[in-house]
Amino acid sequence: MAVRLNNDREVVKTVKEGLAQTGGYCPCRLQRTEENKCICKEFREQMADPDFEGYCHCMLYYKSKD
Repeated sequence: MAVRLNNDREVVKTVKEGLAQTGGYCPCRLQRTEENKCICKEFREQMADPDFEGYCHCMLYYKSKD
């Protein structure tokens, strides 16, 4: 498993700016809960799934199977 930032620098910049404004909470979600703190619970669970390959909800991170 490998987790990396999105290759699109503009997406990374935008999401990181959003994270800074929300205190580290996913800028794509309305609720400010521990589950939505970056790296969010949803993506942590996806990272644990050996069959999952793809982006997190806000497209900041990408998990590959290799």
